[in-house]
Amino acid sequence: MGWLYVAAGGALGAILRFAVSGWVQDLSASTFPWGTMTVNVLGSLLLGFAVVWLQSAVTSAEVRVFATIGLLGAFTTFSTFTYETAALLRDGEWWTAGGYMFGSLAAGLLGVMLGIGLAGYMLLPRG
Repeated sequence: MGWLYVAAGGALGAILRFAVSGWVQDLSASTFPWGTMTVNVLGSLLLGFAVVWLQSAVTSAEVRVFATIGLLGAFTTFSTFTYETAALLRDGEWWTAGGYMFGSLAAGLLGVMLGIGLAGYMLLPRG
């Protein structure tokens, strides 16, 4: 039954990825794939936060798989990232491809770490 929650989250995540990525790419007016990079970094931050937050909150396994595997799994676009990197390399844009790879990896890792830290901070007892 968990696959239904993953599917529902995935559908929503894919729609959000399409909307956010397109919006950011249109705003950038650039050939650099800012839209994909944005959803990967934002998705990484949200995934880091969600994993910690949902583990500590009283949530069902269904809510956790909906949010993490479904929603955020479909929202991030690693496969698109690798395709766009390959296309940049194919077009001889070596520096752009390198910057895109390094920037996506570094910012995505930072996003996960910030999400984990933010969730941990918000879960600290107040008093």
